[in-house]
Amino acid sequence: MEPLVHVVDDDDAVRDSLRCLLDSIQIVSVGYSTGRAFVERERDMRPGCVLLDLRIPDMSGLDIQRSLADEAPHLPVIFMTGYGDVEASVSAMREGAANFLTKPVNGELLLAEVREATERSREILAEHQHCESVCARMALLTPREADVLHEVVAGWSNKHIARRLGISPKTVELHRANVMNKMRAGSLAELVRLHLTATGESPSAARNRGPERRR
Repeated sequence: MEPLVHVVDDDDAVRDSLRCLLDSIQIVSVGYSTGRAFVERERDMRPGCVLLDLRIPDMSGLDIQRSLADEAPHLPVIFMTGYGDVEASVSAMREGAANFLTKPVNGELLLAEVREATERSREILAEHQHCESVCARMALLTPREADVLHEVVAGWSNKHIARRLGISPKTVELHRANVMNKMRAGSLAELVRLHLTATGESPSAARNRGPERRR
């Protein structure tokens, strides 16, 4: 899917100039004259980035950035300002802005930043889609299979898992095979990585948490 750059600036001349610059290298863009118009845009999961005027009149650029962190974390923000506001730039960078450019913006620099930001957007979306896929696989596990997955990731042997869960080693082997199949894991190392992707829980944390002990 081709990226879409959102240009948010109340100055019509600046906004149109930026969009023409993007169009010169075949990057699709859409312009917004107010922060509210951008915030109320139709949502999608298209890769892209936001060129955002820090001092847009109707909303704080930093507030818009914070809202994006919640509703569209795949859209990196490149701030633009004619004020050289050091304090605001520090705050923006701390909260995850891709960069902070001073107006008048150098065209080559801006295009380089846009390319980098849209590539990062693609990576974020790919990571999100992978996580969703892994979580969907985990949702297919039965409660007992989920218990066995937790124990396997924690590093316990089949015999130890059987003792901890109160089931036979053969039953553990059966559940373990089902887990590997449903998770589409070709190895234990891959299974651990998939579990970490879905839960954020490391093997040591899983080991410390202990089993659910379902019957």
